[in-house]
Amino acid sequence: MSAIPDGFDLKHRSRAVTEGPERAAARAYLKGIGFDEEALSKPIIGVASTWIEAMPCNFHLRALAAKVKEGIRAAGGTPMEFNTIAISDGITMGTSGMKTSLVSREVIADSIELTTRGYLFDGVVALSGCDKTAPAVVMALARLDIPGVMLYGGSIPPGRFQGRDVSIMDVFEAVGKHAAGTMTDEELAELESVASPGAGSCGGHFTANTMAMAFEMMGVSPMGPSGVPAQDATKAQAAYDAGVLVMDVLRKNLRPRDLITKDSLENAIAAITASGGSTNGVLHLLAVAHEMGVELDIDDFDRISESTPLICDLSPGGRYNATDMYAAGGTAVLAKRLKELGVLHTETPTVTGKTVGQLADEAVEGDGQKVILPLDQALKATGGLAILRGNLAPEGAVVKLAGHKRRQHTGPARVFEDETHAMSAVTHRLINEGDIVVIRNEGPVGGPGMREMLAVTAAINGLGLGDSVALITDGRFSGATHGFTVGHVSPESHKGGPIAAVHEGDIITIDVDARRLDVDLSDEEIAKRVAAYDPPISPDSTGVLAKYAKLVSTASQGAVTTA
Repeated sequence: MSAIPDGFDLKHRSRAVTEGPERAAARAYLKGIGFDEEALSKPIIGVASTWIEAMPCNFHLRALAAKVKEGIRAAGGTPMEFNTIAISDGITMGTSGMKTSLVSREVIADSIELTTRGYLFDGVVALSGCDKTAPAVVMALARLDIPGVMLYGGSIPPGRFQGRDVSIMDVFEAVGKHAAGTMTDEELAELESVASPGAGSCGGHFTANTMAMAFEMMGVSPMGPSGVPAQDATKAQAAYDAGVLVMDVLRKNLRPRDLITKDSLENAIAAITASGGSTNGVLHLLAVAHEMGVELDIDDFDRISESTPLICDLSPGGRYNATDMYAAGGTAVLAKRLKELGVLHTETPTVTGKTVGQLADEAVEGDGQKVILPLDQALKATGGLAILRGNLAPEGAVVKLAGHKRRQHTGPARVFEDETHAMSAVTHRLINEGDIVVIRNEGPVGGPGMREMLAVTAAINGLGLGDSVALITDGRFSGATHGFTVGHVSPESHKGGPIAAVHEGDIITIDVDARRLDVDLSDEEIAKRVAAYDPPISPDSTGVLAKYAKLVSTASQGAVTTA
């Protein structure tokens, strides 16, 4: 923990804004909007909300922020709320708008950093919801390195359709069923009306819930309260308690550098692999490590996954959703399993004041729960993802293993220069059993923005081809994706990656056991084809996407932006 000097000043930053004759103008502004002398004499805590009215995942965060502020005031601080942007992956999926999703992670982190630095807040509570907001707020906390707490807005409950639980994943797959003629217009309309019942993040163990779990395990979110579902009656109290908690974190001078370490990052990776979480966790934890200055490599994910069995039966590969996970005992029960396994770094601190090992010991497991399995009943002996290399991915690629049994596939390449053309081929039933769909020019630079391929993978599953077709891309996948899919192929085609060399009909082999992704071509032929490849000209030559394309790193480095 950071050293706490005698008489540590809780207004260690904001005093420069609020005190002294020379700050009269600043006080005048603040008094004019309701902050009196008493309020300005207290530590000022930024409440960074990612509320937006354009999606369910973050729709309720304005109300939660109000509760956070109540807690801050009760604990002796003065809250100042501010907002950021937020982009819904689900709503933008399959459109050009999806290019903005990963880019928004950087913009959100930038905006929280700028606001907090600009107003010299003494601490921060950051509220997250949809996929990119969770890593973004933690990236900002890492950059700022001031006392802070991340609170997740929580998941929605499942919807009900034809007597069974459904999530937004079912809607995406229904598009494929509709195209195949096995679902009527009326059934599709009924499903879309019930699949996302209210405010909160997607109900499966998709990216939002994956990252929420990872950050609880890392210690930057309060384990338990952060995972309370969005519509649970106790969520408001969890928000209030987060406001109280940040004042305790401030008094202890507990900072992100104390929490975000190599050990805590490895705990988070173990949680992702043991739960069958989203492959986006690779990108986001690499990005957080980069912001904190912690050395983390893409191969660390493979090493940890190999030593961590898959023990959570969670959607999209399993039977249960995030609200079931919470009822089963949540992240603490998973931490307990990882401690039993011997892979948990038990002494890592958390914002609660307890170590992650202590929280694991205090886990309360739901009676008869079947979501988080005992170690001797593991679904798989190893974790839910692997890192592949080979002549198609010399810098690495990520394959998701949860939810299917395939570990090897050899087949002819079906090559598409972007997601749109691939989706058209799938919905027109032009993909055959045994094919390997190759989608390129969707990387961080080529997209730009590294779109998710959920629409395509869901349509493939909806057509009944999920067990016989594989897909590789320099783009990425939604946490809702399942099937034999390989993403983050690096280098990407726009950076001269060998994926640019693949032609229609070339034979590709995905071999998980050998950790290989290869095309049946000589090195000389690959180099010749890459040299001759002329990638499509991006329509995004100006504005934020163009700036992002100039600054972004490879997926194997977390797709972070650097000056």
